[in-house]
Amino acid sequence: MHMIHVEGCDRLDVEAEGAKGVRMQWLLDEQTCNAPNFAMRRFIVAPGGFTPRHSHAWEHEVYIVRGVGEVYHGSATACFAPDTAILIEPNEEHQFRNTGVEPLEFLCLVPNGPATEH
Repeated sequence: MHMIHVEGCDRLDVEAEGAKGVRMQWLLDEQTCNAPNFAMRRFIVAPGGFTPRHSHAWEHEVYIVRGVGEVYHGSATACFAPDTAILIEPNEEHQFRNTGVEPLEFLCLVPNGPATEH
């Protein structure tokens, strides 16, 4: 077993083109605890901030911890609130946007491999 507290993980600025006001923490993955299959990341998006619009070959699962916003997926947009779970399918273009006045926080799980290179 491996257990951590998020305050012990570095908060990294997401500097990808098309991102604004996004910080990320690697919570559990191959590098932090030898997790064999999946990585868990925590994202914090400032009010008015957003992740880059992108797609990739792997699925990922997202759980909204706090804040409100919208997710662009394919050619549509859907609103979300805390306690929402979202599946982003492989090759689906997507972007998360904070439309609220407080930070948006979500957990994102991805398979180990290209998704977890850092």
